[in-house]
Amino acid sequence: MRMRTFHWLLLIGVSLLVAAACSRSAPQPEYKPTATIKDIMDSMVDPNADYIWESVATIVTAAGTEERQPRTDEDWLTLRRRAIPLIEATNLLQMPGRHVAKPGEKSENPGIELGPEEIEVRIDQDRAAFMNHARELHDAVLPALKAIEAKDVKGLSDAGEHIDTACENCHLKYWYPDQFKNLETEAKKQQEKKPQE
Repeated sequence: MRMRTFHWLLLIGVSLLVAAACSRSAPQPEYKPTATIKDIMDSMVDPNADYIWESVATIVTAAGTEERQPRTDEDWLTLRRRAIPLIEATNLLQMPGRHVAKPGEKSENPGIELGPEEIEVRIDQDRAAFMNHARELHDAVLPALKAIEAKDVKGLSDAGEHIDTACENCHLKYWYPDQFKNLETEAKKQQEKKPQE
């Protein structure tokens, strides 16, 4: 009986050692980020989010009112093909080693948004918050995908608002955090001018 117990303990011990050795030698995924955060925003996030937002709208012109919404199977399939890369872009944004922009690249709207170097510093200072914003965008797009698969126009419209909020929350923290401060300063200046006029 003791010999049998010894053999079982020996077998378990050897199994644990083999498992530990295998887990140490298992290759870790090697990510090679090529695109910048700006590239992902320009090529995946912005165009696909815009497409989803614009898929449901009321357009009023002199010619009349147009209720824009997906109607055919092809419309819904195209929307799905836009939602999938938008969801997956949020995972790409979280990959370690990805820079905000290429070296020397400048802001397209100086004075309104921060420069890429400053944005990257802000992200690096609180990487967990940046990743949380990316996950919030991911979670905001999921109801849109669900609505698309159910061909639910109202659900798609409602999801669009949540996507917009998720995008804006991140932008207000990293891209143009001083926007509201600048608007408040400008409003104060305008108020101070009024009594003199």
